[in-house]
Amino acid sequence: MSQRSVILLGSTGSIGTQAIDVISRHPDRFSVTGISAGGANPTELARQAVALGVQAVAVADPAAAPALFAAIAEAAFAAGHTSAGVEVLAGPDAATELAGRPADVVLNGITGSVGLRPTLAALRAGSTLALANKESLVVGGSLVAAALQRPDQIVPVDSEHSAIAQALRSGASREVRRLILTASGGPFRGRVRADLKPVTPTEALAHPTWSMGPVVTINSATLMNKGLELIEAHLLFGVPTKDITVVVHPQSVVHSMVEFIDGSTIAQASPPDMRLPIALGLSWPERLDDVAAACDWTAPREWTFEPLDEEAFPAVGLARAAVAASATHPAVLNAANEECVAAFLAGRIGFLEIVDTVARVLDEHDGAARPADLTLEHLLAAETWARTRTNELLART
Repeated sequence: MSQRSVILLGSTGSIGTQAIDVISRHPDRFSVTGISAGGANPTELARQAVALGVQAVAVADPAAAPALFAAIAEAAFAAGHTSAGVEVLAGPDAATELAGRPADVVLNGITGSVGLRPTLAALRAGSTLALANKESLVVGGSLVAAALQRPDQIVPVDSEHSAIAQALRSGASREVRRLILTASGGPFRGRVRADLKPVTPTEALAHPTWSMGPVVTINSATLMNKGLELIEAHLLFGVPTKDITVVVHPQSVVHSMVEFIDGSTIAQASPPDMRLPIALGLSWPERLDDVAAACDWTAPREWTFEPLDEEAFPAVGLARAAVAASATHPAVLNAANEECVAAFLAGRIGFLEIVDTVARVLDEHDGAARPADLTLEHLLAAETWARTRTNELLART
């Protein structure tokens, strides 16, 4: 594989920092030309820019630009070279502008629906999109599909979808019976609904397996993350939601499976380490050497699989209903959930109110747009309505 140019969106987050670790250990394979972040940590963003030798840095918060300029100059001075060649883009559209620039691979590690515009920009530019921003597909699935220039232009970075993509190499699409998404079960696996009422943000942020950002971690605790992943799998692989099963696998070693029509099931297994799907996203369809530790097959191990308790964790059912309801219901699901998670982390609502409020907002939404008629404006209007309505409902609690 020749060296690939990479634009890395969300470089200071969990996905971004692990991607930099992979790239730094394979300097002959990748060169990073641009990075982006929200702007909360300009010193770290500047350090990354200088260490990677990027051409451009994008920051979403324009108020962070002066601090970023100064930090780049300071980091460059400490490294013994000039920062004059680093371009700084600032503002809410900065990541989108950066994503639309020429690159072999754009890795979208942004959290939330703000990642949709950069996803569309990368696809329209013809880059391979290593997609860790599941909200791009959940919110704008038909728009993303329309922007594709080739069938293999999106390479999934979520561990579950990377596992499915690998397993699908074992057969033709017509031979697939169903997809099996595995879930760790989060910190509250085995609890009934009544046990979840007093859950605090600190408890919900204590994920037993993965180290992730706060939004994704709370989504894993409610299992909304699995609902979003179900929608993503449906859109990525063209499999109806009725043919996607969610099972709880607390060891998080089998990352997902594909069941074929002959009765065979192909699983992808590895210790829980996001560097593996990130590396595949960057190098697909080839593999890199020694990205992470493999399973130790010489030691006794026990893997368990349990059915999902949909009474205690109804988020997956909501996701199925959203797909069936209309083209804009998934966007409403995601927007309402983002507002509820923020309210929960701020201590304004209880844990159970997250998914309960999302369900109320979905029930009230009138999804008039058909997929063929859907525009970005439709989606943005649905999102705006969902956020407004969610906060109206939360203000009453």
